[in-house]
Amino acid sequence: MGDGQAVSGRLYGLGVGPGDPELLTLKALSILKRVPVVAYPALEEGDSFARAIVAAYLPAGIREIAVRVPMSPDPAAALGAYDRAAAEIATELSAGHDVAVLCQGDPFLYGSFMYLHERLADRFAVQVVPGVTSLTAAAAAAGRPLVARNETLAVVPATLAEEALAARLAGSDALAIVKLGRHLDKVRRVLARIGRADDALYVERATLPQQRLSPLGQAPASAPYFSMVLVPGRRRR
Repeated sequence: MGDGQAVSGRLYGLGVGPGDPELLTLKALSILKRVPVVAYPALEEGDSFARAIVAAYLPAGIREIAVRVPMSPDPAAALGAYDRAAAEIATELSAGHDVAVLCQGDPFLYGSFMYLHERLADRFAVQVVPGVTSLTAAAAAAGRPLVARNETLAVVPATLAEEALAARLAGSDALAIVKLGRHLDKVRRVLARIGRADDALYVERATLPQQRLSPLGQAPASAPYFSMVLVPGRRRR
């Protein structure tokens, strides 16, 4: 950093875990207690899940920046929201204020923090604090090891087109299929086609009081965003 940036604040990307507040790391908690500004993703209208995870730990008087990202198929809408949030965070950092950006799960595993990171990391000091992922939380809730020995694990978004999804899933031992939502029926079809449906486990809202686990065949008709399907490695089927 040059002399002009010597008094700038530090940007923290805090992984706050999958939902259970007790899974917040000690490092993330320490940072959260001392920063003057916290930012977090939120619905256009409504609450922030990431903020709700750490609500009990937020110091009195901390300044808050809600990053409200539109739920729109147009990517330009989300990009504009991150541009505006980055500008607001940059103002705080330039004034010498540290800012912690909350990210459910881990900041760099499908985490929204990466979009702020790419806009700010070339101008300010950044520290990324990893968090417990929904992937490992779901495996723990299910009591299923993800991989062993030389097995491979594929983490695949259900949002892929059906043929692309089938190709990705057919080539790995253990499977974690994320971003289910309205794509659950497609995932069922693909797993049945490649002969992996019988061992598939549906996990919803892992670590939360509403946690739900069932064989994929007994899963609900539609899935919330916070859900995934796990399939064990072939050697342990």
